[in-house]
Amino acid sequence: MAAPKSTTGTRLTQIKDFLTMNKTASLSMPFDPDSTIFPTRKELPNIPGAPEGAAWVWGENDNIGRLNLLTPTRVAAAGKEIKSGEIVPVNLPLNTPEVPAFHREQFKHEIKTLAEDVAYDDCYHLNTQSGTQFDGFRHFAHIPSGTFYNNTKGSDIVGPNANHKCSIHHWAVHGIAGRGILLDYRGYAHRKGINYDPYEYYPISFEELKHCAADQGIDIRPAAEGGDIKIGDILFVRTGWVEAYHSKSPAERNELAVRPHALGKDDGQRFAGLSQEERMIDWLHDSYFSAVAGDAPAFEAWPTHEGKRYRIMRVEMN
Repeated sequence: MAAPKSTTGTRLTQIKDFLTMNKTASLSMPFDPDSTIFPTRKELPNIPGAPEGAAWVWGENDNIGRLNLLTPTRVAAAGKEIKSGEIVPVNLPLNTPEVPAFHREQFKHEIKTLAEDVAYDDCYHLNTQSGTQFDGFRHFAHIPSGTFYNNTKGSDIVGPNANHKCSIHHWAVHGIAGRGILLDYRGYAHRKGINYDPYEYYPISFEELKHCAADQGIDIRPAAEGGDIKIGDILFVRTGWVEAYHSKSPAERNELAVRPHALGKDDGQRFAGLSQEERMIDWLHDSYFSAVAGDAPAFEAWPTHEGKRYRIMRVEMN
């Protein structure tokens, strides 16, 4: 009697993995972070109670998402690629921008004298969304369901039953260290005569990003497809917003910062970023980045023109 199709498929995968020294993630939950092959976005299993397309694949009690991919093996491998040992900070000063986007509070710094000429304290008051930041899983929900990552609800965040489910401190406990991939789209645009204003809506398409990467000698296909992107890599995309910010006078950039803000295509807050085309979304998912980062107040081109907002863990260096 022939084995059931699913059993046969599983066995074939096991044989293939043995021959290629790979480790394919099972479609059953949770995924094994040490796997070397993962499902594509279109192959993701449906998760009961989750919005369609949700990638809640690391277990019902998970709090760190794709940071799970930063395993000791991958971090150690990343360390072996260090050549010069130079340190490059990816955060801006706490008071930059002076007037934050989306009408958020300005940073305030007070030096408190404890004993004159002897001891001083620094006191900071800031909105963590006002400058360089990680967007935590509790920052923005899936709007139709009112659900955050891994079925976190607003009642988990504020109110009498508030708790630490999916709080960003879990990321700090785990730590973030890995191999970074920088795609300098702004530099590429300068070289190719592509003109755009980082302070305006400008979607960088997948094709444009691919050409930008090729210009740097990078094949942005996942390594499993013969490209240069490895599981757990941290993606950085330079749109040129920081460059544009520093090219303006304080009065000019502050005027841009207070443009009217409202959800929808007519939002006065406007920035260059990645497009939300299906091909881009598939690539961001299927590359299995542990995090993505940009230099503008939004990683995606803002405001969204697709009527939807996809989010994977990201850091914004605005």
